[in-house]
Amino acid sequence: MSTQIKKFTEDTVGTVLAKVAQFSSEGGLKLPDNYSAENALRSAFLILQETVDLNKRPALEVCTKESVANALLDTVLQGLSPSKKQCYYIVYGNKLVMQRSYMGTMAVGKRVAGIKEVVAIAIYENDVFEYAFDFQTGRKNITKHDQNFENINPQKVKGAYAIAIFNDGTTDAEVMNMEQIRTAWEMGKAKGNSPAHQKFPDEMAKKTVVSRLLKTKIGSSDDSDLFDEIEIIDTTAAYVENEVTQNANKETLDIDSEDVIENEIASYDVEVEEIENEEEQPVATSGPGF
Repeated sequence: MSTQIKKFTEDTVGTVLAKVAQFSSEGGLKLPDNYSAENALRSAFLILQETVDLNKRPALEVCTKESVANALLDTVLQGLSPSKKQCYYIVYGNKLVMQRSYMGTMAVGKRVAGIKEVVAIAIYENDVFEYAFDFQTGRKNITKHDQNFENINPQKVKGAYAIAIFNDGTTDAEVMNMEQIRTAWEMGKAKGNSPAHQKFPDEMAKKTVVSRLLKTKIGSSDDSDLFDEIEIIDTTAAYVENEVTQNANKETLDIDSEDVIENEIASYDVEVEEIENEEEQPVATSGPGF
């Protein structure tokens, strides 16, 4: 890394830390307990040194300082840890965007939506699966799932479900069949045809149903003080409907305006995560921040 780029990044990290300190002192920002903004930004600084665009050009050479600062600020505002792969960084044209990973979504869901744990399970051919609605709460309940070991076949997935277990002991579930899941995959650039989708469709199906379940829980959470009125956006839809290079960052660095970004795969395998991210990268690839 050149001295100029290193200074650029270090200056940007310092600017974001100063802005976070200002927000906190003014009472406009509440960071999660036991969260170190400085540690998160220092790990992001290391990750960004390895992040490249589709043409393998270093992100820090092609991205504007304003977009880098906004991406780093988004990381802190959501209380994410880049070193724990809770987010990663993508280059859209000359803009850097922070995108929350699957594990980051899980972490935020636990933090802001009163969720204790989330589990996801694939449904294979010949499984016996049943679910019902609780008409008093509007929630889904999984009432039966019998699965023989012989049924487990990644190429014979019928669907998947995810269950959120809340701190008060109640549960909620989301269920999707493969037609719904493949329709969701169609929203990504890979159209469900990436190596990860082809080789691990069951794992990808679980990721998709968890994302759908938690998106609602996080979006409707009453813990919005953690985000200081920041809007959570469905990035896939946003970038499909709008040219990514024009919408990666809605506003340049004030740093008073932020667009928070969303979605990706569990701790199944680091390599699977890296491959999977192709689905969400219309214009670029990212470094080891997956």
